[in-house]
Amino acid sequence: MGSLLKEYRPVLKFIATFLGVYFFLTIAYKFYLDFSDGSLYYPDYFSNLVGKQTVKLLEVFGYQAELVKSNQPVLNLVINNKNLAFISEGCNGVSIIILFTSFIMSFAKDFKTTFIYIICGSVLIYIANLLRIVIIAIALYHYPWREEILHNVIFPGLIYSLVFVLWMFWVYRFDKYKTANYEN
Repeated sequence: MGSLLKEYRPVLKFIATFLGVYFFLTIAYKFYLDFSDGSLYYPDYFSNLVGKQTVKLLEVFGYQAELVKSNQPVLNLVINNKNLAFISEGCNGVSIIILFTSFIMSFAKDFKTTFIYIICGSVLIYIANLLRIVIIAIALYHYPWREEILHNVIFPGLIYSLVFVLWMFWVYRFDKYKTANYEN
């Protein structure tokens, strides 16, 4: 049994680190959401920020856009006076960034490299997510009958593909275990 634990130690360490970081960040984010009362930023700061930035980008592309508070914890996105979609907590990208960060921490190199990669990757994911929302909004404005495939298949596939590529780049470029585990 001891030899099995020794042999699979890197795998077990990866799983334990991933789950530990993921649960810690998820619980911290849940507390943040629970204590966001929506009085200053509705429904919460990150969702509000994504909503405002979505409106600004839509305006850059020539659409008249606005956010309207709802009786639910969401912001309704109105384009050219057409209530098109809503932006909720699930749209802000924080959960995807938590997943990304958990994986990167599981293959942590030195603190500085890991921290910089998490920050850069998180910014890239945030920007990609924001562009995803803008493109979905424009597509829904013009092709509302494609909502299911756009929102539930194509764009989640794109954002998770980006996360996967960032993970693979990290593992093959910066993994501290790579040379130690594969040279033997």
